[in-house]
Amino acid sequence: MTQSKPKLRLGVNIDHIATVRNARGGDHPDPVAGAFAAIRAGADGITAHLREDRRHITDDDMERLQMLCENENIPLNMEMAAVDDMVEIAKRIKPHAVCLVPERREERTTEGGLDVAGRHNTVAPIVRELTDNGARVSLFIEADEKQIRAAAAVGAPVIEIHTGAYAHALLDEDFEKADKILQAMISGAKLGHELGLEVHAGHGITFDNVGKIAEIPELVELNIGHYIIGEAIFMGLENAISEMRNCMDDARGEA
Repeated sequence: MTQSKPKLRLGVNIDHIATVRNARGGDHPDPVAGAFAAIRAGADGITAHLREDRRHITDDDMERLQMLCENENIPLNMEMAAVDDMVEIAKRIKPHAVCLVPERREERTTEGGLDVAGRHNTVAPIVRELTDNGARVSLFIEADEKQIRAAAAVGAPVIEIHTGAYAHALLDEDFEKADKILQAMISGAKLGHELGLEVHAGHGITFDNVGKIAEIPELVELNIGHYIIGEAIFMGLENAISEMRNCMDDARGEA
């Protein structure tokens, strides 16, 4: 039997409820109603990415999500690019947490991690500014020693390890590559913990691949969105969240 580890938090990203809404215009389905349903289904937090092109979540969505999460006493994690206009929005909305992510307009979704080491002079003042405004800042990075040490150096208390490459390798049935990436994530989580960082992970996580990720003992939280929202079409949001929770708990040896 797997040795019991501390229970993992599950943050549910509701971006793609907004994607469905925006496909037809109007206000249905409402991502804020989706966030409320996720909270009722047992989500430990809500994540939403306010992209510069506003392709799914809007400013109004973020403001309403913050009001909901305050009322429900649950953390809102705002994902955003490390740029000045987003910093001003985050300072106004005041989410519990802000996760800085790389962002390119031509990408379908966030690909790869933020180059904290290469952008130290840009990232460090943003981390300070958001921290001074009351946000708990997280950096979305690869499980790379240089990036993890850079994240600690700029003063961010949290890192979120990008798990997308691991997920893609498994889909491609390149199991040797997947194992290599997994070992890097295990080592990276351990290093982050040793440096005093809280370690999260996310991107591309499914029922099928979450087990090995959830087994990493230093991980505190997983942020999962697209897959849960997709499965909700077939099994309902509450059941999709419950199933992901069960997969996470099984990996941790929870009863």
